[in-house]
Amino acid sequence: MVTASVLSSLGYISTAFTELEIPVADQHVDVLILGGGAAGLFCALTAAHRGRKVVVLDSSNKVGKKILMSGGGRCNFTNLDIQPENYLSANPHFMKSALKSYTQWDFIELVEKHGIAYHEKTLGQLFCNDSSKQILNMLLSECDDSGVLIKTQCEVQAVKAADHRFTVRTSQGRFVAESLVIATGGLSIPTMGSSGFGYEIAEQFGLEVLPRSAALVPLTFSDSLKPVCERLSGLSVDVTMTCHGVTFREGMLFTHRGLSGPVSLQISSYWSPVFRSTLTSFLRSMPPIGFWKVRRSMEKYFSDQSLQSDCRKRLSASLSFCIGLMFGRDR
Repeated sequence: MVTASVLSSLGYISTAFTELEIPVADQHVDVLILGGGAAGLFCALTAAHRGRKVVVLDSSNKVGKKILMSGGGRCNFTNLDIQPENYLSANPHFMKSALKSYTQWDFIELVEKHGIAYHEKTLGQLFCNDSSKQILNMLLSECDDSGVLIKTQCEVQAVKAADHRFTVRTSQGRFVAESLVIATGGLSIPTMGSSGFGYEIAEQFGLEVLPRSAALVPLTFSDSLKPVCERLSGLSVDVTMTCHGVTFREGMLFTHRGLSGPVSLQISSYWSPVFRSTLTSFLRSMPPIGFWKVRRSMEKYFSDQSLQSDCRKRLSASLSFCIGLMFGRDR
């Protein structure tokens, strides 16, 4: 917004009116997108490719922060094997239509168009060879080529709808749009700009908001397992985790607070404290005669000397030692 003090400094008005503000005309666009993450940027370039005038607003100083941190800085941008059943949704049919409209192969084609080298890591996961910045730069380049305007450090103050138009009041003026897209993400990682804003807007317009729970997050402990995890922090083990009949087999990482790594993040989407869910973890490296339950079934196995010896051979010394301590064994 242009203030009177700015005009005064240029000699256009008297200094007596320097506290007044001069209103700025509304900015009219076809599509206004709130949120400059992966979803917001991709929505913007898609709409712009269709000839729409698009503006993206983001409250952070930079867009795409979560893109940069994804995949350990290399961005796991898609998967070779994507099916509708891989997604959790109250409306499973939505993913069927979404994946038919745009597949992983379409995105891979876009990545290759920009000359980004990538590789398959495990279970069809595709990562950049170099850096997550390549994916962000690709999205920004597509937006720039299509005429998308991106405004950062722009706080949304109010959203209203009237006469088939949306009016959004922000710290950088008012925007009027035919279509409004809320791409502000969920509640995870507030330091990256996440908030409950999207849910608030949904409730404002009378849309049903389903109960929310954490997903794709590390598992944290506050009981006797926490000191064990602290001691093993940094150690990675191949495991199988099962919860509510759903099983994942990938790497598990011990942290100072609990368990992380791909398998822990995946299984977290199926665990809920509301239902007092049980979570069972198995060490994949153990003999085929039966996996060991890390917590509840381990004790009976430690009474078998041959299995204790096998544990020390197959697992790291620190992990074998800590498991023994958990069940009163120090061998």
